[in-house]
Amino acid sequence: MLRQLNLIDGKLVESHNGPGAVSVYIAPDESERKYLIEQLKIDEHTLNSSLDPDEPSRLEYEPEHVAMIFKRPKRYSAADNFLFKVASTGAFIFKDRLIIVIAEDVPLFEGKPFARIQSIQDITLRLIYRSIAHFVEHLRGIDAISTELEQQIYVSMENKHLVHLFMLEKSLVYYLNAVNSNGALIEKLKNNAAKLGFSPENVEFLDDIMIENNQCRIQTEIYSQVLASLMDARASIVSNNVNIRVKALTLITILIMLPTLIVSIFSMNVKIPMQSLPWAFWVIICASLTVMTGFIFIWKMISNKN
Repeated sequence: MLRQLNLIDGKLVESHNGPGAVSVYIAPDESERKYLIEQLKIDEHTLNSSLDPDEPSRLEYEPEHVAMIFKRPKRYSAADNFLFKVASTGAFIFKDRLIIVIAEDVPLFEGKPFARIQSIQDITLRLIYRSIAHFVEHLRGIDAISTELEQQIYVSMENKHLVHLFMLEKSLVYYLNAVNSNGALIEKLKNNAAKLGFSPENVEFLDDIMIENNQCRIQTEIYSQVLASLMDARASIVSNNVNIRVKALTLITILIMLPTLIVSIFSMNVKIPMQSLPWAFWVIICASLTVMTGFIFIWKMISNKN
């Protein structure tokens, strides 16, 4: 799938009349791959890396263009089961156009950063900035989900909520690796600003991007450390909830067993005391209730001492 956009009055506008200043290839098919490799001279390995979620961020120089790969959060769906994944995006910067290759159709040019654009370099930097903002949005979502799961763990006797927390912890590891990888890319962009044709405004904006990425990295580290450090405590809470429930069931079993024992003794097919008395039934009932009451009283005294 191919989208063409032109840069008009500082904004990106869809183009329906031939190639635009920005071409977005979404999961390119064989014919589109062939065009990118043979006509635009994009390296095949770099093109495949743009679609590989495990590929690290990097910057490469080719004779006719600059190839850049950066990380962004993958769109989350219910099928991911609390696992937030990472995707790669390829940006190929030519003198007069920008080629973007992504594996899934996601909104790339939304939000305030794309309100005023002057050049291809502006678009490239704002794509990275939008990716960092996207990571921060996902981190807030992960924090909200983990808080809700913690509330459920306090009363839960199942492991499924713990498994969900493990998935969130795994997601934070992926995110931290991706943010660090983007940080190395941003540093390289700054060191090669003149070679890439960045204006002083671009360099200043690149400094802001570096600050935002560092804050995102610190926030990810904090969330990851908190989630990992309290995981054992949360597992202990689940085990304790199970023990409390087993303790209550044991108490109920004993309460039922005591009157059953008394009734069973007086139900034996042999001669027993009070067998011929008309009020023997009520004596047995009173004895059972007395034993149950005494057991509950003793249990409460022991519980209060503990």
